[in-house]
Amino acid sequence: MISYQIEKEISLEEYISILESSTLSKRRPMENHSQLRRMISGSNLIITARSEGKLVGLLRALSDFSFRCFIADLAVDASYQKQGIGKTLLQEARNSAEDARLFLFAAETAIPFYHKLGFYPHNHCFQLKPEDKLL
Repeated sequence: MISYQIEKEISLEEYISILESSTLSKRRPMENHSQLRRMISGSNLIITARSEGKLVGLLRALSDFSFRCFIADLAVDASYQKQGIGKTLLQEARNSAEDARLFLFAAETAIPFYHKLGFYPHNHCFQLKPEDKLL
């Protein structure tokens, strides 16, 4: 049975493990443990999915719990995918901020998953990478 809960923080080891088991590690700074720790501690919404205590799913976000909720990570262990865990984590985020819009960057392979759940692209999203200069 999978249990879902909001947690204040997770350990760096658990975070690394779920990133690796979900393939998100391909798009995260895995070699920089200091940055990974800051990613965890800078999040104000961490929702976990656990099977007998083992972390099998994670949603990490920044939210004002009123208007916006920016989902930074949605990770589900590959061996637990296609069981509704990702959808339930997103529903838990929605429940924690019922009036807020949910925003996220999707990996190209995850786009069909988000479309299926009712997400749609936002035409006015912009980014400035750390190596890019603000003009």
